[in-house]
Amino acid sequence: MIVEVHGKPVYAYTGGQPFDRTRPVAVFVHGAEHDHSVWGLQSRYFANHGFGVLAVDLPGHVRSAGPALASIGGLADWLAALFDALQVPRAFVAGHSMGSLVALEFAARHPQRATRIALVATAFPMTVSPALLDAAREREPDAIALVNQWSHSTLAAKPSSPGPGFWLRGVNQRLMERVSARGEPQLFHTDFAACNDYADGLASAAKVQCPVRLIVGRRDAMTPPRAARALSDAFAAAGVPVDTVTLDAGHALMTEQPDATLDALYAFATERGNAR
Repeated sequence: MIVEVHGKPVYAYTGGQPFDRTRPVAVFVHGAEHDHSVWGLQSRYFANHGFGVLAVDLPGHVRSAGPALASIGGLADWLAALFDALQVPRAFVAGHSMGSLVALEFAARHPQRATRIALVATAFPMTVSPALLDAAREREPDAIALVNQWSHSTLAAKPSSPGPGFWLRGVNQRLMERVSARGEPQLFHTDFAACNDYADGLASAAKVQCPVRLIVGRRDAMTPPRAARALSDAFAAAGVPVDTVTLDAGHALMTEQPDATLDALYAFATERGNAR
């Protein structure tokens, strides 16, 4: 589905079903150098089990027009503008990696518009090393190869992907290369810099007014579980209902543990008592 936001075309995958705003709405936000397709299984399931689904391509990422936005705050406000364009008053929002920061900041800036938020493979601060920032700016293929390696905890993520010829690392490598080819120059650096520069996580956590679930990978080398503790503590200190689900996976939770990730998301999204 294409919708216009701020005069620019934006793509949102609706899970194979027509988008229905009269249903509860679930919004899925991808991470750096990715697009909506990382949520393939989860978004399709939600769309066929009671939700109107929007798995977005962020500005400048593949099917959504640029320019890419350079800050997490800008992306959060853009998400609110997407809600306005589709007349969506409130939604469940799930974000992966960079997308988790967007979901957090969206819920902080627009607290009445988030029913629940799920932060998948999250961290605060989401620091990116100077060497990786430099590689993303000057040697993007090298940065893609490094991040793809660090995102996966195994070469063969069975039983999630038992089919011969289906290689998770290869699929993710090709996806990032496709995003790079179809996006604007230095897009990976723009995304990484937005994560690295985001400084409002703990203050924003205190402004959230809906339940929060953190979904982390036990073997995540990019955003290890310990890197999410400060956020969890900040939510708890502010009286925000928060829990953490730990899965046996790396950073690529949606593909290494697709069923477990779906279970954690869907069970949380369908719990009663959506707001404080």
